[in-house]
Amino acid sequence: MLSAVPDSEPDSAARMWHVTLTVEGAPVSASAIREALERLSDEHPFLLAGRYAPTRAEVRYWDEALDASTAMSLAARLWDEHRVSAGLPDWQVVGVEVIDQGNFHRRGRTAHGQLGLVAAGRILPF
Repeated sequence: MLSAVPDSEPDSAARMWHVTLTVEGAPVSASAIREALERLSDEHPFLLAGRYAPTRAEVRYWDEALDASTAMSLAARLWDEHRVSAGLPDWQVVGVEVIDQGNFHRRGRTAHGQLGLVAAGRILPF
C-alpha cells in the first residue's frame, strides 16, 4: 500500500541550522577585531560572514545539531571556546538566533525574490 505521507528523517538525525551570534563589550580597535574574526574563520570553517564595530561583532555560520536548542547552546559557547586561540576580545554574548534551512531560504526569497545565499568569508564593518 502506498503512503500519502513521504518518509521523513528520524527524530535522532542531525539537521543544519543557520546561526547568528552577536557579542558586545569594551571597545577594541577595528583592526584587532577584524583580525580576530579572520582567525575565528580559520578555526571555525563553517563561518559564513562576520560584521564588526569597536564594541560589538556578529558572526553567521551553519552548524549541525539535533535540534534548535542544541544549536543555540553550541553557539552560546563558541566565542568563549575560541577566545584565547583566535585572540577574541573579552566580550559577552548578547544575542543568538538559530533557524532551520527552510526558514533561512524562505526569508531570502521574501527579501530578495530569490534564495537567500550568503557569500562565504565576508568580514565587514557594520
